[in-house]
Amino acid sequence: MKPTFKYAVIAGTLGVIGAARFAAPLIAEDSGAAAAAALKKAGVNERLIGLTAPHPSKTGTAPSFVVDPGWPKTLPNNWIIGDIGGLFVDKRDHIWVYHRPRALAATDAGALDTAGNNAKGGPISALGHARPYGRRSACCIPAPSVLEFDKAGNLLQAWGGPGDPGFLEKKCRQEDGCFWPAREHGIYVDHNDFVYISGNGQARNFHGQYPWAPNFGNDSQVLKFKRDGTFVYQIGKAGAKGPNSNDTNGGINGTPEPFMVAEMTVDPKTNRMYVADGYGNRRVLIVDAATGKYVGHFGAFGQNPVQGENGDVEGESVAGWAADFRRGEMKPKFFRSPMHCAALANDGLLYTCDRGNNRVQVFKAAEAGKPCENPNGEAGKCGFVAEMYIAPQTASGTGGTVNFSSDAKQSCLYVADLNNDTVYEINRQNLQEIDRFGTGGRQVGQFHWPHVVSVDSEGNIYTGEVDGNGRVQKFIRYGATGCSGTGSTEIGKYR
Repeated sequence: MKPTFKYAVIAGTLGVIGAARFAAPLIAEDSGAAAAAALKKAGVNERLIGLTAPHPSKTGTAPSFVVDPGWPKTLPNNWIIGDIGGLFVDKRDHIWVYHRPRALAATDAGALDTAGNNAKGGPISALGHARPYGRRSACCIPAPSVLEFDKAGNLLQAWGGPGDPGFLEKKCRQEDGCFWPAREHGIYVDHNDFVYISGNGQARNFHGQYPWAPNFGNDSQVLKFKRDGTFVYQIGKAGAKGPNSNDTNGGINGTPEPFMVAEMTVDPKTNRMYVADGYGNRRVLIVDAATGKYVGHFGAFGQNPVQGENGDVEGESVAGWAADFRRGEMKPKFFRSPMHCAALANDGLLYTCDRGNNRVQVFKAAEAGKPCENPNGEAGKCGFVAEMYIAPQTASGTGGTVNFSSDAKQSCLYVADLNNDTVYEINRQNLQEIDRFGTGGRQVGQFHWPHVVSVDSEGNIYTGEVDGNGRVQKFIRYGATGCSGTGSTEIGKYR
């Protein structure tokens, strides 16, 4: 080969490579344009809008929403998420997802290989699933329990739990007083960037028995971390034997003993944390977020000491409320399991989810938590302001989680009803339902047990689901920014 020809071939090859590199973004752009055109031709946008089409009252207005089917983006490392125990949008508009790896079935976590043997000597994965033939499939691996996303759906970091190799050995060690929950439930990021998590696992109901299953018993602790997963402290002591809703110093370092905590919130003005306590106890627990020390507690209608105690925390709520409703007993004097949320509005009103009694009770946070009697549930006593029933005709479990619209007055209260699979938009001023969105189902934009709801600064809503439908969805707000006017006084009335 003559030198000139050789160099000409190389130059030509480089020219082809250069052209290919130049053409690559053009091809991608063309492909994106073609895909967008195909979606438009198929009427996808119209169908998505139809899933959550607004139908407000004639005399009220509320935000409208459309689902973002591409949120979040695909997770790295072949990761998959389980049931969503908690979800929260922080001051940076970052979305924190707290999921349950142990809720994943054998087929969901098929990429996990053999990790050891069970008590009978049979090979199992790290999740406790049988692995007689080793790795089951190419999909998937449980992600760490805590995942942080930005509004575009990019994963920023992930840490925590048994799905994070080395985390329990190095960052959350039991010898340091850090007991990772048996079943993840509830996450909150405060104004100082501290991350709080809780759990509602029971010793008799663990998923898997190899190293994912803890051996300390029931969840009765709240853990505090820095945003990178560095352990700070633990409230309570893991392994409580049963509920004690009036306990004030039974845990580690004299802090209270919660029992199967659901959620929590921190007041940035006072640094007090309000704990929805919970699946076992019948109270809202108040502690100093800096130290975890006891400040106060209260039950239904603000009563302290709390009246009564929970029995069977798994089976009591459905039968209990249904029987009360049939008798016309609409004012139970106690929170019925689970006491599922505590959400603080900017005006100092604390909204509590008495999920087992199909209601949300409202309190003045600054006035609640002191010794007080309010047996008749009178507004103006013990910090109690009002209550609203959420689809009271449903057997049980409707008022499970709440959050607020992003307008200055936070004029909308969003309540996710995990039994009727919808989100109600309630005017916070008059406690009337203006609109609702979502229906039951497993398709995008539908719900199966919407377990938690949170809102970013633009008013977009994020939801997380449980009961075998572990997914997070984003609903983009359009139209009104808040709620106004009148609607239905019967929130959750069947249509």
